[in-house]
Amino acid sequence: MAYSGAPTTYLNPPIPFSGTIEGGLQDGLQITVSGTILNSSGTRFSVDFQTSFSGNDIAFHFNPRFEEGGYVVCNTKLNGRWGPEERKKELPFQKGVPFHLCFLVQSSDFKVMVNGSLFVQYFHRVPFHRVDTLCVNGSVQLFSVSFQNTRTVPVQPAFSMVQFSQPVSFPPRLKGRRPKPPSVRPANPAPITQTVIHTVQSVPGQMFPNPAISPMMYPHPAYPMPFITTIPGGLYPSKSIVLSGTVLPSAQRFHINLCSGSHIAFHLNPRFDENAVVRNTQINNSWGPEERSLPQKMPFTRGQSFSVWILCEGHCLKVAVDGQHLFEYYHRLQNLPAINRLEVGGDVQLTHVQT
Repeated sequence: MAYSGAPTTYLNPPIPFSGTIEGGLQDGLQITVSGTILNSSGTRFSVDFQTSFSGNDIAFHFNPRFEEGGYVVCNTKLNGRWGPEERKKELPFQKGVPFHLCFLVQSSDFKVMVNGSLFVQYFHRVPFHRVDTLCVNGSVQLFSVSFQNTRTVPVQPAFSMVQFSQPVSFPPRLKGRRPKPPSVRPANPAPITQTVIHTVQSVPGQMFPNPAISPMMYPHPAYPMPFITTIPGGLYPSKSIVLSGTVLPSAQRFHINLCSGSHIAFHLNPRFDENAVVRNTQINNSWGPEERSLPQKMPFTRGQSFSVWILCEGHCLKVAVDGQHLFEYYHRLQNLPAINRLEVGGDVQLTHVQT
């Protein structure tokens, strides 16, 4: 079975994680791993591209180690025997801090990006098409693992294939609000590869080649607040927006807004002073009815890091926090492509934004 090119995503997968790569590795396949390093006695984690689940044949072993000042080991294992190590005396990970790790498969090598910056190239020692399994292990908590073929341009917006590792209980639909398809469709198909990653770093980084748009980086050492950026192509079914950051220790409120012109199509507003997560829409400076129900307790904590995943579907937005599905929000503004601006403000510090 050939890889379809439609995005496949695992939310909140357990550790150790093992997943089958449909059709094996292909030139142009991008694998993204998001999570946080645990504040524990563990000193290592690994991402392995291997043949089958046995672990005897690993084409690419990526192994950050919090030892001897910190470094990363890259290697290949054949028939149970390791080859010569390639070590990089640099560790772009910190314990307790979220990370965004991307692997781009190319004909000659793997390109590895950490938090938006090119970190290392690892040249193939074995034919990469033999790889059919991805494994993650060690002192790490995963928020998501996703697969995306950057060479594929679909005829129409890709259909969502989000896979939840745990059973998800969606909130009941509100009465009188049946899902409706967007009344306005994009005139042109929305390219699946329109992704902009804004990353906190002291030196502008390098992006993977992207056939749809010119890559953009956010080069400053800290995000200004409020933070405002565009959503290339606007929203469309299968579009994802990912944000990571830390709630300030004395936080009262912060907000994440998806905007369409002067309207706020989606307002996500954690309120610590009310112990609530408020959702709403503002049209012509007038707020609609608030939505506050949650299937669990307040998912944000003062002084703690977080990751928010917003997935657009035809009739609603699905929102997950730290890999756990939280709620659905049915579209009140139906012109999805016109929702093309992200605004974040309040008592929060951002560390990573992907639009």
